Amino acid sequence: MPPAPDRRSVDDRDLPSRTDRIGAALAETVGGPVGRHALIGRQRFMTPLRVMLVIAVVFLALGYSTKAACLQSTGTGSADQRVANWENNRAYYELCYSDTVPLYTAELLNQGKFPYKSSWLETDSSGEPRITYDGQIAVRYMEYPVLTGLYQYVSMALAKTYSAVTRAVSIPVIAEVVMFFNIAAVGLALAWLATVWATAMLAGRRVWDGALVAASPLVVFQIFTNFDALATAFAVGALLAWARRRPVLAGALIGLGVAAKLYPLLLLVPLVVLAVRTGRLREVGKTAATAAATWLVVNLPIMALFPRGWSEFFRLSTRRGDDMDSLYNVVKSFTGWRGFDPDLGFWQPPTVLNTVTAALFAACCIAIAYIALTARQRPRVAQLAFLVVAAFLLTNKVWSPQFSLWLVPLAVLALPHRRILLAWMTIDALVWIPRMLYLYGESNRGLPEQWFTATVLLRDIAVITLCALVIRQIYRPAQDLVRWGGRVDDPAGGVFDRAPDDPPRWLPDWLRPSDRRVRVSAAPAAPEAEPAPVR
Repeated sequence: MPPAPDRRSVDDRDLPSRTDRIGAALAETVGGPVGRHALIGRQRFMTPLRVMLVIAVVFLALGYSTKAACLQSTGTGSADQRVANWENNRAYYELCYSDTVPLYTAELLNQGKFPYKSSWLETDSSGEPRITYDGQIAVRYMEYPVLTGLYQYVSMALAKTYSAVTRAVSIPVIAEVVMFFNIAAVGLALAWLATVWATAMLAGRRVWDGALVAASPLVVFQIFTNFDALATAFAVGALLAWARRRPVLAGALIGLGVAAKLYPLLLLVPLVVLAVRTGRLREVGKTAATAAATWLVVNLPIMALFPRGWSEFFRLSTRRGDDMDSLYNVVKSFTGWRGFDPDLGFWQPPTVLNTVTAALFAACCIAIAYIALTARQRPRVAQLAFLVVAAFLLTNKVWSPQFSLWLVPLAVLALPHRRILLAWMTIDALVWIPRMLYLYGESNRGLPEQWFTATVLLRDIAVITLCALVIRQIYRPAQDLVRWGGRVDDPAGGVFDRAPDDPPRWLPDWLRPSDRRVRVSAAPAAPEAEPAPVR
């Protein structure tokens, strides 16, 4: 047969089955590498994005299966009278723990109360109200930012609607808390699919890099542990909007992300630094102003109506000590050190720890800004975003296991070396197992603390190694796979993409890009004959 009349092809697309060992090995299961004369980008149905979304659905299903053991209904009666089976610390030895289930009762969602308006007393093991370090009764409110709290409230309302339907129609009766988890999980799964889509779009010619987000081992254990997938979707969506030169939309998505979780605010750091280097401060100003306005619009009603409940998230952030997954706890575990603030009273803020974490993160941001401003070639947005978020997690006093999801799309965009990323993701995902067995208790044949803290330390070393590799590629851009030998600048750069450096005049010389190009001098020419003297 003659060739098709339309023989256009996406010739610049990266082909993992030919350029990557993992891609080549996986391609053998579906017929081998793509043909050398194949027309790329012509599939009408099974496009790379749709294949990645199918992969993501498979891994999301695996993620749900790891929580399934904790979702078995127990008890009799109506749906609101049944509970999930968590007897004998089952959530730990079955590795199926999720914050979603205990939060349903702990934050009074089971009673249908509105978050931030309702409160409860913190009690001790005997049921008596606890007294804080300053002599006040410990009163608790919803501890999540507004958008995440409202998401839980809507999920609760839908779960109670299902319970009401079970009383009127003959359909399976499922414990209300389990239905709450299921409904919340659907939204989190959609958010992760949006993250996969946005990452694939940001990858440019390396669209298949999005498969690492879809098939991340971290999804298996952490996607339904908490509600972080919501903020991750907003954050990566904001980067995509920025890449498409829509700064106002990027700011709106960052504002929504901050209303769900604080970390999308960190994306403004690399944007501001690169804006200083390129002189594109106006566009970043639009993004920052829109982010602030969006956050205020979402928060203002709750802030005005229930100020005490609205501010609970910020109070909790200041009074929390070093978390069991933090680097500070690792040091305490192996050295016997008592920490920066020993002998604190109940809910007494760890002032020294808070100061140290803030100072360390600020120092990291200053170092990242110096690298970004002085590197010979301007770093990519994703590289700086990964470094900032990684620095925040490494220096922060809290690194909950699901926080690692924040790094997945950023790492894929910043350092698309598949074997290195899969090694880190696997280590990070496996931290969950000793963590759960440590919480189960050594007396219950669980694991001792240092088995857990050793894996945390290994995880931290892996993340630090990724940071070092990203910095190395910033200083050696020829080794950056995304730049494709200099033919690509920054697919996620937006107005920074191929923009010339134009730092403001007030920037000192030592913070300006340095010229590190090697100058090759010509061979010395033979000396000319000395001219005869003029007489």
